[in-house]
Amino acid sequence: MAERRKAENVLLDTALQEFYGAADEMGLSEKLISILSHAERRLEVSVPTEMDDGSVKVFKGYRVQHSTALGPAKGGLRYDPAVDIDECEALSMLMTWKCSLAGIPYGGGKGGICCDPLEMSKKEKERMTRTFAARIAPIIGSWTDVPAPDMNTGGPEMVWILDTISKMHGQLEPGILTGKPISYWGSKGRNEATGRGVATCGLEFMKALGKDPAKMTASIQGFGNVGSYTAKTLQENGVKVVGISDITGSYYSEKGIDIEKAFEVKDKDPKKLLNGFEKVGNCEKVDEVLFTKCDFLFPCARDGVINKDTAGKVLAKYVVEGANGPTTPEGDKIMADAGVKLVPDFLANSGGVIGSYFEWAQNLQGFFWTADEYNTRLIHIMKDNFKRVWDYAEAKKVTMRRAATMAAIQRVADVVELRGLFL
Repeated sequence: MAERRKAENVLLDTALQEFYGAADEMGLSEKLISILSHAERRLEVSVPTEMDDGSVKVFKGYRVQHSTALGPAKGGLRYDPAVDIDECEALSMLMTWKCSLAGIPYGGGKGGICCDPLEMSKKEKERMTRTFAARIAPIIGSWTDVPAPDMNTGGPEMVWILDTISKMHGQLEPGILTGKPISYWGSKGRNEATGRGVATCGLEFMKALGKDPAKMTASIQGFGNVGSYTAKTLQENGVKVVGISDITGSYYSEKGIDIEKAFEVKDKDPKKLLNGFEKVGNCEKVDEVLFTKCDFLFPCARDGVINKDTAGKVLAKYVVEGANGPTTPEGDKIMADAGVKLVPDFLANSGGVIGSYFEWAQNLQGFFWTADEYNTRLIHIMKDNFKRVWDYAEAKKVTMRRAATMAAIQRVADVVELRGLFL
């Protein structure tokens, strides 16, 4: 047996152990296990940035390409103080499985900058982003690596990156990244895609379990782009949303929360403060919403929040992972032993990357779809993917996480075997 990797980073170690477990259960060859347990490329760059006071601060930037066997690397760019190279590798591996499971022609990538964007002005973020774009430009391209927004990044950052690299290449290249504003080569429907996909998986989960959405309650951790549209779509389909949270704390109401009002409050405050809602416990404990009384829990914020210390406090019997890696292996086991059923992240939140694929395809064609066309295609793929994993899990008597992982790994492994070692 080839030597198995261990990682100090919790998220990377979790990703590796899940891969090894599934690969062994599948009977995957040691050759393929060795290849797929390592990223193809790990790039670290320095990002010197002139601050508004005239000083220069040097940030660390990263881009990791786990696999390009199926196509260009695909994955977001995040700005956060916790970003490091190992986190990026873990998330890029998850992106490989996510793209494979979704059946789209992408491999997995991830990147970002270790910084605190909340402490930076718009001009500082622009200067930092453009420098970062120039440093990673050699490995970015429509057919090599296609970044997208992630934590604390969005349309403005994508425009700065596109503008910088296009100027360096002397021509407009809109297909080099996704998540752009609709007014500048973006796609109608993309902003809501991840949250709409998470909610669709949740609704299909209810259907498979024989549950009536109108009689179900849900709590959503995180009210950013993913969590907010998850909550909105669930409520539009009759689910009572009783709990939400953001950086200011957790909010709960047995009568249900007015999500439209939550959107209005969030949009008025640049820090997305959800004032006006009843806080749960200590307002500093933003994870308190995870432990509220509800039928379905949707963790849509950070990784590792359901772990050995918190999993036992989860009251929901069903979990749909909107965030990347919100549940650790220890947390997974504790909830499984308690009878909690779970839809894994790279199935539930794949709406974002499927939406990115739609935007990329439109960019390459120079032909754009209507929002209805976009949403119809997205929901169709999400429903098909959920059913495929659900049926596989039922037939093999394994968890949905294991079923999704095995199906995703098999597609990548088959292509790696077909192409050979020169990748």
